[in-house]
Amino acid sequence: MDLQDQLKKLFPDHKAQTEDSKNQNATDIWLQEEPIVCKYEKRKGKPITILEGYNGAQEDFKKLAKELKSKLSVGGSFKNEKIIIQGDYRDKIMAILKEKGFNVKRVGG
Repeated sequence: MDLQDQLKKLFPDHKAQTEDSKNQNATDIWLQEEPIVCKYEKRKGKPITILEGYNGAQEDFKKLAKELKSKLSVGGSFKNEKIIIQGDYRDKIMAILKEKGFNVKRVGG
């Protein structure tokens, strides 16, 4: 008897999270026609990446900011309807957003 069978006996009403429900959580963010602008700047001599131009719900943009920061293992913030990521991660961020279905426009270099 493996672990899955033991867990089913202990918790018969529990439904395991499937790949479909994981993908559904990833796509519950509202997508838009206009591209998100991905900019590179230096503030106080340190590089940052700025994402702006999202016209959906502010809570969705905050969720996206949290997900990007955790995937890239970097610091950042959400201020004035912009996501600010510490460091130059334009290529990685653009790849993640395109994978999610967003249109992304690279600005500044």
